Amino acid sequence: MAKVRGDIKVDIEQCKGCELCVVACPQDALTLSKEINKQGYHYALLVEDVCTGCTNCALVCPDAVITVYREDKKSGKKIPVAEVRNVTGDIRITVGADEEAEG
Repeated sequence: MAKVRGDIKVDIEQCKGCELCVVACPQDALTLSKEINKQGYHYALLVEDVCTGCTNCALVCPDAVITVYREDKKSGKKIPVAEVRNVTGDIRITVGADEEAEG
């Protein structure tokens, strides 16, 4: 079975470098940058091409600055699979489920 290829995008200017995503990554694909953002924080950075798009990093990010992508097998394009934004209360997160199954 082929390994799922993933990728992430970090909103560098909003990242506060808490390292929770680095610890949560089972592939050890993340680290903190040596450079700092405009807020003065070392931001999260994808350093290894071993991301599977597991979404762990996005789920633990307290600032909701990580979007996770997985490669679509048919088109080869990266599609977003996890994005947590503007959290102000309780949330429910479903990853990889059919919309019909949620009903």
